[in-house]
Amino acid sequence: MNVEVKKITYLDTFSVRSAVLRQGKPIETCFFFGDDDEETIHFGLFIDYNLIGVASIFKAQNEIFEKNNQFQLRGMAILNEFQGLGFGNILLKEVCKFLETKNVEVLWFNAREKAVSFYQNFGFQVVGNSFEIPEIGTHFVMFKCFVV
Repeated sequence: MNVEVKKITYLDTFSVRSAVLRQGKPIETCFFFGDDDEETIHFGLFIDYNLIGVASIFKAQNEIFEKNNQFQLRGMAILNEFQGLGFGNILLKEVCKFLETKNVEVLWFNAREKAVSFYQNFGFQVVGNSFEIPEIGTHFVMFKCFVV
């Protein structure tokens, strides 16, 4: 089995975002504001050349954090049939490795309630209280500092 993480286009993310994060919703809901920004980077996880996972990082400031060089993780998803097999770990590890090479200070994101423990296993922390994203569900802001 050949497993590879590489950069992809935002359009490439739509098949996985649609299947996992936007089930039953129009394909247009798979476009996130900033997807096409120059500083946004999209990653794809491939098994035997088939895309099974995606993650995107956006240059985005969150006023909660005092650090300047911040990125937001959005749209991280692994196709349902591949969840729980360690592929999310592989993808997140590669994203974090990339961010470390760019001297990013903070990676933050809005984690779905059911994904919080996954991210905590990577050293991410919850900050603040839960909040609702309409039609999607309960989320928590999570973060990890890379450079002190």
